[in-house]
Amino acid sequence: MSQYQVKVMEHPVHCTVEVPGSKSMTNRALLMAALADEDCTLNGVLFSDDSRHFLSSLISLGYIVEANEVDHQVLIHGHHGTIPNKKGTINVGSAGTAARFLTAMLALSDGEYTINASEQMKKRPMLPLFEALTSMGAEFIFLEEDGHLPVVVKGAACSGKMPATEVSIDISKSTQFLSALLMVSPMLKSGLKIHITSEKNDGAYIRITTKMMQQFGVSVKHDGALYMVEADSSYGIDTYQIEPDVSAACYFYGAAALTGGRVIVKNVHSTSMQGDMKFIDLLKQLGCVVTEEREGICVVGPTEGEFYGVDVDMNDFSDQTMTLAAMAPFAKTSTYIRGIAHIRLQESDRIHAIVTELTRLGIKVDEEEGAIRIYPGAIKPAVVQTYDDHRMAMAFALVGLRAEGVVIDNCECCGKTFENYFSVLNSIYKVEI
Repeated sequence: MSQYQVKVMEHPVHCTVEVPGSKSMTNRALLMAALADEDCTLNGVLFSDDSRHFLSSLISLGYIVEANEVDHQVLIHGHHGTIPNKKGTINVGSAGTAARFLTAMLALSDGEYTINASEQMKKRPMLPLFEALTSMGAEFIFLEEDGHLPVVVKGAACSGKMPATEVSIDISKSTQFLSALLMVSPMLKSGLKIHITSEKNDGAYIRITTKMMQQFGVSVKHDGALYMVEADSSYGIDTYQIEPDVSAACYFYGAAALTGGRVIVKNVHSTSMQGDMKFIDLLKQLGCVVTEEREGICVVGPTEGEFYGVDVDMNDFSDQTMTLAAMAPFAKTSTYIRGIAHIRLQESDRIHAIVTELTRLGIKVDEEEGAIRIYPGAIKPAVVQTYDDHRMAMAFALVGLRAEGVVIDNCECCGKTFENYFSVLNSIYKVEI
């Protein structure tokens, strides 16, 4: 494992950077293109650990995939809502989207498959999705722990059977369960009705899913806790442009806030459908000035990086919890982040990870089941553990922009979504005026 020594920023950051394509949108687009009735070219594709596992899984299932990493482009030959190979083995690695989306696709198929995963992914919640798919006619054999990957799945359409077209699911642990069911619904020619049994029945990533499905040609009707996809729906689009990853952009916008600097992230615009756009709005509360430029959204931090803490519900943009947590020690007052209980079940127990690492850095933190309060304080030198969690690595590097002696351990875990993150971070030390 390698380490990254963060250098203190001796002047306000002043730069324009470019970030990869959105992981969430890339993996959604890969699935819909595979299920489409025609060939589809995806532009702006993110190539990372997660997307490569998704691509290799599609290839293992018999899809013809032409990938061009230099041009960030993938051509997928659609297979009319079916899977070419009726038997096979895939490995989803640590990709939560690939695990949930491909499990749903295989479960509604007429084939039998084995799904393997990394040790990290084996621990993440899947049971509500397995239960929903079982109720639709799929059969699962758990190879290790019940309710978790790896599994053998026999599709609900095997032996000429008709999968159920109505299902109930709890999405309190992950909205990816609902996104998975929605996106594979065109495999069911009779349509699909999904009843949400949890209090949470909507979210930013669900809205991304339904918007992208519409762009690919499939409409989703949403009425409270009921989602409906009509019979005979199918995907069909020649080309699709994937947005830059707003989650990745936010680390650099955070750097502007911390240093009182100015950052533009290329091609990130206010029209983005990604939920982490709410973090940019939150930066305004911290005293940042946000403008829309031709190149992309520009964030100018408050003078000398001085800002007050906030009380914020981050349920709908929780991927940025670590970013705000890394900024919070430098605020003039405490920061209270709530509505984030579900992040305990992601790549790491992110609440516990934040509390542990801020404490290691000398910062006082109060931990609750679904919230944290972070107090201002002086950072002491430390090696930050990242728990093989890309967002912990990328976000906590921001601490080192303002404090000496911050080292990020296992920095290569950023390969999950942003392989050259630390190279781009190095580039912001150069003043560009």
